Amino acid sequence: MRHGVAAGKVRELVTSTKEAAEQVLSAAIETDPRHALGPTQRPVPKFPDPEPLAEHGPARIVSICNQKGGVGKTTTTINLGAALAEQGRRVLLVDFDPQGALSVGLGKGDPRQLDVTVHNLLLEPDVEWEDIVLETGVDGMDLLPSNIDLSGAEVQLVHEVGREYILSGVLKPAIEHYDYIMIDCQPSLGLLTINALAASAGVLVPLECEYFAMRGVALLMETIEKVQGRINPTLQIDGFLGTMYDSRTLHTREVLGRIVEAFGEKVFHTVINRTVRFPDATVVGEPITVFDPSSMGANAYRELAKEVLERWSHLE
Repeated sequence: MRHGVAAGKVRELVTSTKEAAEQVLSAAIETDPRHALGPTQRPVPKFPDPEPLAEHGPARIVSICNQKGGVGKTTTTINLGAALAEQGRRVLLVDFDPQGALSVGLGKGDPRQLDVTVHNLLLEPDVEWEDIVLETGVDGMDLLPSNIDLSGAEVQLVHEVGREYILSGVLKPAIEHYDYIMIDCQPSLGLLTINALAASAGVLVPLECEYFAMRGVALLMETIEKVQGRINPTLQIDGFLGTMYDSRTLHTREVLGRIVEAFGEKVFHTVINRTVRFPDATVVGEPITVFDPSSMGANAYRELAKEVLERWSHLE
């Protein structure tokens, strides 16, 4: 996709989405069981259960990225990671947000009490990833935690040589130990996020099915295209994930339709419905697959895990 084309297309769709929302279109986008269409208005394929692995590594690094907050980045990182671990994959989650939401969501308490975090890994040469890695309580899934100290790293990294590649360098020794490394990015497009994109093979973009969530996509696409052109030419978008979907509302269905119109097959067939079980799971510090394994949310992330594994299998 040529530089700037994707961002321009998104701007056009944002405008048309706003007009559609204001006019309250009568044409509802909904599942048609006669044609086995899913919420994205495409036939839903049957994703196979992945084959077991004889050995682990090297890991594919994936950034979970969107500069807008509250779209489900951390929820997706936790629960997709747990669902991948259920499939026998070894997963390392990287909390790359100074708010430490990923660490809190995995039951690590107040992240300010942690002695060593990703901040130390980035800035102290004698600290290695094994020094800060934590078990999550989910077999096969580990965590590199973060806290507010990371906010200072962005300022300190500005003066470093090769500052965009610092995260890539410190994660390199961990690649052989895992199948997937997933980076939970902060809601901004600053130097930390650039580091995450520089280290990654792919980007997974959660998009809330709501008009305002689409407004920032053009800026995100411009940033990704700049990283592709200047820093990491192999970076690719693994997919766009519709989150907080509510089939009862016309606006939600319309926005999801616009997302599919903009990005086509890059949009995952799986969508994540809005449910109170996600915040409930966060309160107890567990993935939804552990907290409520039979819930709609848990099953959605299991389906997403199979879908992303199917996509990634064609890239490896």
